[in-house]
Amino acid sequence: MQHYLDELNTPQRDAVVNTDGPTLVIAGAGSGKTRVLTYRIAHLLEKGVRPQQVLALTFTNKAAREMQHRIAAIVGEANARNLWMGTFHSIFARILRIESEKLGYPSSFTIYDTADSKSLIKSILKEMKLSDKEYKPGDVLGRISSAKNDLVTPPAYARDVARMSADQAAKKPLVYEIYARYMKHCYQAKSMDFDDLLLNTNILFRDFPDVLQRYQQRFQYILVDEYQDTNLSQYRIIKKLAEGHQNICVVGDDAQSIYSFRGAKIENILNFRNDYPGYKIFKLEQNYRSTQTIVNAANSIIAKNKGQIQKNVFSEKESGHPIRVMESYSDVEEGYRVADDIAERRREHHYTYQDFAILYRTNAQSRIFEEALRKRGFAYKIYGGLSFYQRKEIKDLIAYFRMTVNPNDQESLKRVINYPARGIGSTTMDKLEAISAQTGYSIWQLINGYTPEQLGINAGTMKKLHGFVQLIRGFGMKLLDSQAADLAREIATASGIMADLMADKSVEGQSRAENVEELMNAIREFTTNKLESGEPARLDVFLEDVALLTDQDSEKPEDNDKVTLMTIHSAKGLEFKNVYIVGVEEGLFPSQMTIDSEQGVEEERRLFYVALTRAEEYAVMSYAKTRYKYGELKNSTASRFIREVDSQYLEVLGNSPFTSPASRPMGIPVRQPERPAVPSRFKPKASLTQRPATPSIQFNYQTSGGDYQAGMLVEHERFGRGVIDNIEGSFPNTKVTVTFEHSGTKQLLLKFAKLKILR
Repeated sequence: MQHYLDELNTPQRDAVVNTDGPTLVIAGAGSGKTRVLTYRIAHLLEKGVRPQQVLALTFTNKAAREMQHRIAAIVGEANARNLWMGTFHSIFARILRIESEKLGYPSSFTIYDTADSKSLIKSILKEMKLSDKEYKPGDVLGRISSAKNDLVTPPAYARDVARMSADQAAKKPLVYEIYARYMKHCYQAKSMDFDDLLLNTNILFRDFPDVLQRYQQRFQYILVDEYQDTNLSQYRIIKKLAEGHQNICVVGDDAQSIYSFRGAKIENILNFRNDYPGYKIFKLEQNYRSTQTIVNAANSIIAKNKGQIQKNVFSEKESGHPIRVMESYSDVEEGYRVADDIAERRREHHYTYQDFAILYRTNAQSRIFEEALRKRGFAYKIYGGLSFYQRKEIKDLIAYFRMTVNPNDQESLKRVINYPARGIGSTTMDKLEAISAQTGYSIWQLINGYTPEQLGINAGTMKKLHGFVQLIRGFGMKLLDSQAADLAREIATASGIMADLMADKSVEGQSRAENVEELMNAIREFTTNKLESGEPARLDVFLEDVALLTDQDSEKPEDNDKVTLMTIHSAKGLEFKNVYIVGVEEGLFPSQMTIDSEQGVEEERRLFYVALTRAEEYAVMSYAKTRYKYGELKNSTASRFIREVDSQYLEVLGNSPFTSPASRPMGIPVRQPERPAVPSRFKPKASLTQRPATPSIQFNYQTSGGDYQAGMLVEHERFGRGVIDNIEGSFPNTKVTVTFEHSGTKQLLLKFAKLKILR
């Protein structure tokens, strides 16, 4: 029996070793879902399945990386690297780049983010002479995204009575035409947005059966994480790929299906048994994360939902502290009471800031908690704020990078054609955009193929346009032969962006310049990683990584020791020792928009279940009796969700404003706060110096740094200390496999690795 199987409980092991045929793994909160998925893949490889035959789909790059590291530790770095593992969007972007010509795209197509899409919609509204007050770009983009996720193309949209009626009712009857123009413009710009990556994969598989068959034969085993979060578009792709061999394993928890607003269909997991008759089901019911009290309380509330797969989640950890109910007079007082409670728990139990999370239903609730934490001098971070890659100066430079890779990228061209200023004004751009819309040619094609007379501009302006063209072409000529870090630095300098930022001596200007330097650092790190791994380190590969980042992927190490503030939707998949669920009031949580729908309330209840099960040791449910809404102070009442939790697991704080049963509408007894022992912390890892000696491999590699041999203790400037496991290949392509103390196993090209021998 392989060692890794000994780490699993019986249901986990059953889910890992039964690898053939359709399999549904229902994984309760904190039940070791990632471990099961990881070990199942490792077990397939141990059985002799080639890594290229395994397709594993996740919802974040972070999850994919963690799984890959764990798999590499079992089956080796080379095997793990050859898996088709990643997010839905990254995997299908990869397939689309391979097959792009069939859909009329170059392999270098650009991936638009939300800001790019909104900018394009604004241009279309201007083109159609429509008001962006009536047709708000964000709202229009949401309707287009919903259509794509339901596989509704522009022609089908115009025939969709329900969608057209909804648009009419919302006084947006021309959304279908905006959608059609949006798709046309994207195609001209050789660009796709996130939703297109899935829509176009469906179109590819529909229109080219030979391509579908090729990938069906390639992917003999398909594994899907968080299956309850898949939308129709993702569901169809998975179903098509699994049609032949039926070796599909989906892992998820219907009780944590909370993304219907993004198009997720809980029916996908509930109806798995109908899609795959003869399926096997495994239930992971032991929660390793939370105390018994937290698990039992969460069970008591989710039991109220009708639409679910029955399971009995349990914990064998300590009973733990009751879940506290905190009532405040106002939303402002709520902020201070939460901050005070954090201070008390830090003082009594020596927690760090990162052990605390404040979870809320809407982003607007964060302000009060920010102020309360700031006044106490507590370090905190907010998820959902402005991403580093959405800052203006970063998007400006990224636009130059994207033009270098795909000059037809119209949104990038419009962003930087006159930045830094080169005398190409809005009048010229309006003319070019109008001709582009009429002819179907991109602005780049117009500049390169039309005369000044045809474009209606003077020779001086044309000279400036050609100057921009020459600049971009010069960058493009170096794309394939340059490392990303070198070309990025050249673009930042030659474009004039660095000089423009350095000329601004204000605090804001210095901050913007520092952000650009931080981007250069990120590209340098990317380049080093790729070179050490023997992979392409070009700028187009870096852009692909950036385009497919998710919120959790952009977290920086320096963000670690801070109190986390985030929406509950953003918290899914995370865990914290102490969790405060705030604003637990009727009309806020559950949201007012869901109260009249049983389906809506059930999803809100699942959201509450997700919030509560983020807590490992301690949870607080907080609500305010008054709250400002739309500028007016309104009365609030405790949420039904507090009343639905079995009262035996609750405790009203002793210093709560309500202390008698009459003043407690929930009838929850007041208990004196207990002072449980501080839970034991993780045992320190054994030092690498205590590691058993590695069998000697008779192989020396001579460099100026000395002789590298298996079993040596070495140090890497980023990964830290590690032990060499293996050395293979001959100079200059010698590869060394190193197991690092904190960074897992890495396979590096020795000529780039700069390993320091410690012993």
